[in-house]
Amino acid sequence: MQRRQLIKGLAAGAIVSTLLPAFAAEPVTLKVGASPLVTGDILEFVKPALAKKGINLKIIEFTDYIQPNLALADKEIDANLFQHKPFMDKFCQDRGLKLTALPGIFIAPIALYSKKIKDVKELKKGDTITIPNDPTNGGRALQLLAGAGLLKLKEGVGHAATVEDIIDNPLRLRIVEVEAATLPRTLDDARAAVINQTYALPAGLNPVKDSLLIESKDSPYANMVAIRTGDNRPELVELNNALHTPEVKQFILEHYKGSLIPSF
Repeated sequence: MQRRQLIKGLAAGAIVSTLLPAFAAEPVTLKVGASPLVTGDILEFVKPALAKKGINLKIIEFTDYIQPNLALADKEIDANLFQHKPFMDKFCQDRGLKLTALPGIFIAPIALYSKKIKDVKELKKGDTITIPNDPTNGGRALQLLAGAGLLKLKEGVGHAATVEDIIDNPLRLRIVEVEAATLPRTLDDARAAVINQTYALPAGLNPVKDSLLIESKDSPYANMVAIRTGDNRPELVELNNALHTPEVKQFILEHYKGSLIPSF
């Protein structure tokens, strides 16, 4: 009994890449929150690799964007994978939570599409571009346009940018905010539209193949694992490592056929 307690104490205190020695009595169970599809599929993919490290990965599915962070803060789960850092930061600020983002895994890119032009150089003065009207994706859309030199935004507004933050618009583009779900339909009338992946894919739009502009892989909107601040358990290190392998990158590229972009 004393020897087993000693082994457990050493395993808990050690910061090593190999989580559990071969003689450990039982695997460690790690509960990770995920969305039903994309992130759940990726976590299922890394399950076998984690099992070899002595980690039993239990995936807890959530169908909303509120409960995963609350469950994590309340220690009902050990981590979650469903969000990007700007969303998490705003959520924590509003709710008074202390969560930490691990390095990004993939981007569900927002992109600029058009049925009328093949290149942003074809945009003309007064053209209409539709963008999402929700704060997070609206800011992403404006940053995408600004990154291409189509607009200039106030210094430091970042992902919180709104149309009121446009300080230079050389082509006098008409930026129209609409409900995100209706954006694909605006392509019949607008010169172009910035559409997030959730609504682009059902409309038959592939962000890699069909877009005029697309977020880069170093976008701050990469989906990542969130943990409680200060929780440095070795199994969480192993989870993060397992999600940043060449095999996971290949899985994302092949399984999602360009609709998701690895960010590592």
